[in-house]
Amino acid sequence: MELAAGGFSEEQFWEACAELQQPALAGADWQLLVETSGISIYRLLDKKTGLYEYKVFGVLEDCSPTLLADVYMDSDYRKQWDQYVKELYEQECNGETVVYWEVKYPFPMSNRDYVYLRQRRDLDIEGRKIHVILARSTSMPQLGERSGVIRVKQYKQSLAIESDGKKGSKVFMYYFDNPGGQIPSWLINWAAKDGVPNFLKDMARACQNYLKKT
Repeated sequence: MELAAGGFSEEQFWEACAELQQPALAGADWQLLVETSGISIYRLLDKKTGLYEYKVFGVLEDCSPTLLADVYMDSDYRKQWDQYVKELYEQECNGETVVYWEVKYPFPMSNRDYVYLRQRRDLDIEGRKIHVILARSTSMPQLGERSGVIRVKQYKQSLAIESDGKKGSKVFMYYFDNPGGQIPSWLINWAAKDGVPNFLKDMARACQNYLKKT
């Protein structure tokens, strides 16, 4: 499998695009978890970890694909609109741009942090303009673990965005992480059922404010 810059393969970008056209839910035990505000969330049990992988499909109205991708990639701006960000920045490590992200967890649990690679590609597929963003955890000596914060070592995400044919965006997102430690089941369920839709709504709102600030 040939890797593009950033350690991601061409196939991974195309797979994310394909999910926008035809969700790949057959042949595995994907379960519909929730449908709300035009967003559908499916989950699949990862038997190795006992955790779930998630796929999210939906439409964000009044938020263009390019704007949505720009907002998602803007780490400095995200610190303004995402209430769960404790720290977020990019750093050059060994010739690669690496993202450091610390997430606030409710008391008495420890915060989690991530070190990951991220790459965006703007693709043209038979006249369809699709923005794809891939991310996966990595390890860098320059960004070692911090006291009192649990490092998430298994994290991967893909996001594909295209026009909904109107003024909004059609979105596909795949997400998996292993937060480590003892996470109560209520928090995991909340994160999937409420956290993801709320995040997408917050991001759509952030798009409108992004236009105002620029």
